[in-house]
Formats: sequence, C-alpha cells, structure tokens
Amino acid sequence: MDRSMVTTAFDLSGYEITKNLGVVRGIIVRSRSVIGSIGAGIQTIFGGNITIFTELCEQTRRDAFDELLLHAEQVGANAVIGFRYDANEIMSGVSEVLAYGTAVVVKKT
Repeated sequence: MDRSMVTTAFDLSGYEITKNLGVVRGIIVRSRSVIGSIGAGIQTIFGGNITIFTELCEQTRRDAFDELLLHAEQVGANAVIGFRYDANEIMSGVSEVLAYGTAVVVKKT
C-alpha cells in the first residue's frame, strides 16, 4: 500500500470511501539492549537528546507502521484513515508500540 494513502484524518482528500473494512493494527514489542542502555546512560551524563533511544523509538514506530500496512493489505484495503500510535511499557525496559487505524477502500473522485 502507498504510504500516502494513510492519514490521521477521517477522510482522504480527493477520494471517496466506498467500503469500511474495520480496524487494522501493527504491534511491535521491543526491549532495550544492555549495550544500548549503557550507551544511553553515558549520554544522560551530558544531557540533551538521547540518540540511542530516539533511534530505537523511531525504528519501532516504523516497524509497527509497516505491520499496519501489511494488515491493511491483507484485508483488501487501499487506504487507512484515523491512523494513530499508542505506546505502553510492558515491564522495565520492554515497550509495546501499536499503530492502528481504520482500513478502507477508496476511489478517486
């Protein structure tokens, strides 16, 4: 699915929703590595952006988004509306990132 066909809005400009296929999601559960935690600990001494964790978060969001796209394609969607992320800490050092939205079929107006 084309990434431009995913929106946080509940409509897609220039397209008409012809079918609602329901909620789709992509979920990723990640843990910090010991080495990454040590590196981040060193970065906290100097302050500022903790780049090791930033990259881990960005990669996890990308992976959850890719899983969402796969799920949407599997149910026959060509777009996703109402896209959102959610994140929770499952246990110390282990986080879940959920990407979700409504799978739809759209046609150009």
